[in-house]
Amino acid sequence: MPDRDRPLYAVLIDADNVSSKYAGAILREVTSFAEPALRKVYGDWASGNLEKWRGEVRSHGLVAYQETANKKGKNASDIGIAIDAMDILHAGHLDGFVIVSSDSDFTRLASRIREQGLAVIGMGEKDSHKSFVNACQRFIYFENLLADEPAKSNASKSSAKLSPTKAIPLIRRAMEKIEQDGEWYSLGQLGQYIQADNPDFDCRSYGKAKLSELLLGLKKFEVKKIDGHLRVRQLD
Repeated sequence: MPDRDRPLYAVLIDADNVSSKYAGAILREVTSFAEPALRKVYGDWASGNLEKWRGEVRSHGLVAYQETANKKGKNASDIGIAIDAMDILHAGHLDGFVIVSSDSDFTRLASRIREQGLAVIGMGEKDSHKSFVNACQRFIYFENLLADEPAKSNASKSSAKLSPTKAIPLIRRAMEKIEQDGEWYSLGQLGQYIQADNPDFDCRSYGKAKLSELLLGLKKFEVKKIDGHLRVRQLD
């Protein structure tokens, strides 16, 4: 891959499986960590079920691909996304993929892309199958994407925040895996280890914007800037 300031990602959206209300939030999230060089959305546009997606395609510069279902009730987008992903992968121009769907059928695709050394970020509903979630390097729930847009989202049980205390075992397990001599851990490294074990870990799920805020709120850890870098240690 050539050197560049920001990694280039392919964003592949399963419109038959994803609500159009998430379109803007999806692309804003992607631009926080990469450049969405390819923006493709797949679905059966002739069916009439994707009417709300048409406006989002135009306003966000998406490229719509027709995938006709040969069997009623069957999502035809899966195979289209898989074929395109393999073509993009072997072209060798991009650094990673964002697969937007809650469908577990994308589990093998995510694993195959990662086998080639590219990053795979998944996005989907909180009820996304764990096999797909765990196949991704990172998985982002739609409910967290709309956390800052309360007027656009409907309150529901699925959007309820987790108790911050539920993150304590994840944090401590990550600390146990980090080899070091002292008691202070690098906040950045700690976050990487937590994410590696839990692809769907997201501070927004606990009502916090950053890992440092989550740790400070738990009162079980101390966060301190040492030599210009944030460090963390256990208090008990």
